[in-house]
Amino acid sequence: MITGGNALLDAKLILAKAQIKEGMRVADLGCGTSGHFVFPAARIVGKKGVVYAVDILKTTLQNIEKRAKLENLANVQAVWTDLEIFGATKIDSGKLDVAMLINTLYQSKKRVEIIREAIRLLKKKGKLVIVEWKSSALPFGPSIDARVNKDLLKQGAGKLGMVLEEEFEAGEYHYGMVFEKV
Repeated sequence: MITGGNALLDAKLILAKAQIKEGMRVADLGCGTSGHFVFPAARIVGKKGVVYAVDILKTTLQNIEKRAKLENLANVQAVWTDLEIFGATKIDSGKLDVAMLINTLYQSKKRVEIIREAIRLLKKKGKLVIVEWKSSALPFGPSIDARVNKDLLKQGAGKLGMVLEEEFEAGEYHYGMVFEKV
């Protein structure tokens, strides 16, 4: 039985694909309650880096803040926002080395707006990592019509000025892509 966490998405693999290194500024956009990518990323970037845990649910961010305190990770910053609104995220434009949208886009009809907001946050040559559910029928996960079409995603990101750097298997049920801001 799949229960989530590393059984569903391997944080180490995805963070390696994102090429996260010490001292970087990284955001997990739509981080979710567990901070599955936030905390491993915070350990990689270290004291000189920052990981922004970004979500629309304030209770999620409170959980992240509590855990960051417990784990003595002062480099985790919780940021409340609505990613569907361009310019709403309280992180300066061009500030991030890496922005991650992991299982975030399928939850919205305003996918282009979310990607535009992620791109705004990235510095030139910054990486946008997108991981989404594969479009095949699965016994769990979102309905097929809610899933993000990989080809449309590539086209859309290209139109927004992103260059596809790599596509990868992000697990049995997910695909991943790494884009670079030009």
